[in-house]
Amino acid sequence: MSILKEFREFIARGNVIDLAVGVIIGAAFNGIVKSLVDQVIMPPIGLLMGGLDFSKLEWVLKPEDPATTAVEKVAIQYGAFINTVIQFLIVAAVVFLLVKLVNQIRRADAEDPAPEAPPAPTPQEKLLTEIRDLLARPKA
Repeated sequence: MSILKEFREFIARGNVIDLAVGVIIGAAFNGIVKSLVDQVIMPPIGLLMGGLDFSKLEWVLKPEDPATTAVEKVAIQYGAFINTVIQFLIVAAVVFLLVKLVNQIRRADAEDPAPEAPPAPTPQEKLLTEIRDLLARPKA
């Protein structure tokens, strides 16, 4: 029973929930970036390169044997790898910008500390204040 209680406390901590939300948002963001690369960025690049489809680029090591279905094609699909590298660079750039923004916000908060209380008067200042107050009293 104690393990269940510990697990419940672990899950209820804010950091675990924040991490779970981050993973879910990251997975959704990955889909957006994949679509951006595959459907927005790469088609114009392929068009500029003569109608080339990067996702289909491959280096065939062993061609498929059409006579038999037992031998499948063996290929290095470097076009898909190029797409994945571009996706990574976009995600890395966005994460960098987010971290930079968070750091700027933290620095701004650190630079605006609460106003400090003035330092306590020294013994000499206290004595001078007393003398001033005594001299300012009306003489009877």
